[in-house]
Amino acid sequence: MIIKKADLNDLKALMDVYMVARQFMKATGNPNQWKDSYPTEEVVKRGIQEGKAYVCLAERPADGKEGEEIQAGELMGTFYFSVETDPAYDRIYEGEWLNQEPYGVIHRIASSGKGKGFAKACFDWAGKQWDNLKIDTHRDNKVMQHVLEKNRFQKCGIIYLENGEERLAYQRSSR
Repeated sequence: MIIKKADLNDLKALMDVYMVARQFMKATGNPNQWKDSYPTEEVVKRGIQEGKAYVCLAERPADGKEGEEIQAGELMGTFYFSVETDPAYDRIYEGEWLNQEPYGVIHRIASSGKGKGFAKACFDWAGKQWDNLKIDTHRDNKVMQHVLEKNRFQKCGIIYLENGEERLAYQRSSR
């Protein structure tokens, strides 16, 4: 897979991917994490403008789900990545971070629902950019919890977002 920074020409396609992701989350028992409107177009656009939104593209044609053909260059997913301090990660409850070193943060990871391997490609790419990664997910997002643990992230505890919502906090570090 090819990972590159998103640009404003990708905005509509990214919003479509987020719509698919919200539908998938609802169908798999996680209706509350992004509800019906997150992330908003404004949030996604800001990530693009700041150079922190990324797209993952199919490198070559492949078979998708239920016989779909995936074309080279087809959008497989999107995510936010930056080496920055996330204020929500300043305090962790019922556990502790693996370390207190600077970290890369991954947010708003979403798959188009076509093909496999997007999350692994995203995490591997992010790990090459920075060897200490943090991410969080909703308690009801069992699919993402499994994907994170499969990709060597360790559950570290609970964090609270600015709006007070609880999230399970994960970290992967080679430090």
